[in-house]
Amino acid sequence: MKISRIAQAGAVAAIAALALAGCASNTDTPSDTPAASESAADSGVTVELDSSLTGTITSGGSSAQGNAQAAWTTAYNATVGGVTINYDKSQGSGGGVTNFLSGAYDFAGSDSPLSADETTQSEALCTEGGVNIPVYLDGVSIIYNIDGVDSLKLSGETIAKIFNLQITDWSDPAITADNGTALPAGPITTVARSDGSGTTANFTNYLVGTQAESWPYEAGKNWPVAGNVSLQKGGSGVVDTVKAGSGTIGYADHSAIGDLNAADIVVDDTAIPFSAEAVAKTFEVAAVDASNGVEGDLSKKFDYSKLTTETYPIPLVSYAITCTTFQDEAQAELTKSYLGFVASSLGQQVAAKNAGSAALPDSILEEAQKTIDAIK
Repeated sequence: MKISRIAQAGAVAAIAALALAGCASNTDTPSDTPAASESAADSGVTVELDSSLTGTITSGGSSAQGNAQAAWTTAYNATVGGVTINYDKSQGSGGGVTNFLSGAYDFAGSDSPLSADETTQSEALCTEGGVNIPVYLDGVSIIYNIDGVDSLKLSGETIAKIFNLQITDWSDPAITADNGTALPAGPITTVARSDGSGTTANFTNYLVGTQAESWPYEAGKNWPVAGNVSLQKGGSGVVDTVKAGSGTIGYADHSAIGDLNAADIVVDDTAIPFSAEAVAKTFEVAAVDASNGVEGDLSKKFDYSKLTTETYPIPLVSYAITCTTFQDEAQAELTKSYLGFVASSLGQQVAAKNAGSAALPDSILEEAQKTIDAIK
């Protein structure tokens, strides 16, 4: 796969417009599909796609990536119409990793990188071990449904105490202090994921990293709090339960919350709503390398001490987990092509337009392309 940072005017711009328009409208693939020699983006990190490729990619995992994967598939198929991409978001990050490690998936979508044990397990499949490639950047939203309340501010400490069941009524003084006014009294129902979830991992990473005194649990994919918690499978399960309830609060990837209200997160007396710009700033200032030791791995972790009033406090970075050496050369070529598009500037624009995510910076995309280019 050839990587270029030089725009190919004319045809390149037309391809970008086609991919974005096709993705946004979800129409059938146009008949005038671009030729293999034309680039798949008009600026930044670009790739060249082979429109003659045919076959099927089997993948799944992160529900947070669900909307982006649907958009990526539509845009990719505008150029490479002969490749079918099956992405099962119902598996969640945990199921995606399990299926990848079993050999059932060409790649897994996961909101957290492979653990040390999972990396060791992946050596049986990948020889060198699986690599984690950042492909999706968003944030975890704190969603709520409170009768008569359409604006809510919550500090990290208050969030930790609510989800740790220490604050159980919306009239609690801590919530009043965060908002400058009292909310109507009523019981709080917390909603969390029942399945192994990378969104849970990102949320609990934030709580561990910022609220150690109020959050005595380890970070991880499995929800740690027992008691009066409504546990639901998948991000959609959390969103639907919060929406259907009253006095409910939960957490979900921002792209999945629909018309639900999301709380502003209070940092240093400043209420910060989610925005793509704010979460991109978080990645810029707080993402640090956390490689699993496999060549080409691009795992990240966040240094929450670097958060500012310009950063969104609960970022979510999600990965494509795959091998750099496949047992099937044809599947390697298909996966390499698709992930190359996903990790291009155009791929990031497609996700931003259709899933509301933030585009990863070119510096990370360039590193991702090096890893993807090594797939064989």
